[in-house]
Amino acid sequence: MSRSILKKPMFYGADAETFESASILRREMTLPERILWKRLRNRNLFKVKFRRQHPIDIFIVDFYCHELKLVIEVDGEVHNDRDIAEYDLGRSAELEKYGIKILRFSNDQIFTDITLVLNKIHKKITELTPLQGGRGVDTVVL
Repeated sequence: MSRSILKKPMFYGADAETFESASILRREMTLPERILWKRLRNRNLFKVKFRRQHPIDIFIVDFYCHELKLVIEVDGEVHNDRDIAEYDLGRSAELEKYGIKILRFSNDQIFTDITLVLNKIHKKITELTPLQGGRGVDTVVL
């Protein structure tokens, strides 16, 4: 991993080990992550770039739009566990120190109501791009 990549602001000081872990996670995405990625990738639905399994500091987030400083997390049932939920809160607080906003969706939401998920993402993107008239979004018609 080149030092120039590690120093890019969008990675917030992530180290080579975190990059390697992210690479593994990209190859092993869960089904709900793959379903959402199909909609987010290549600016398919929204006119902003999302990256999958993206290193930020010591963390790896499911999806990240650096332009908007927006993270989207897809949480499996393990996130209902009290200790994991507590960890998630601390992790979110650390990410928010960088000015990053976080949207969380459960696996179940991805499976049962992808339209609602996409509309919530659309709403957040629109909120984050008000001066450009929502330049980063298309109207979501599903």
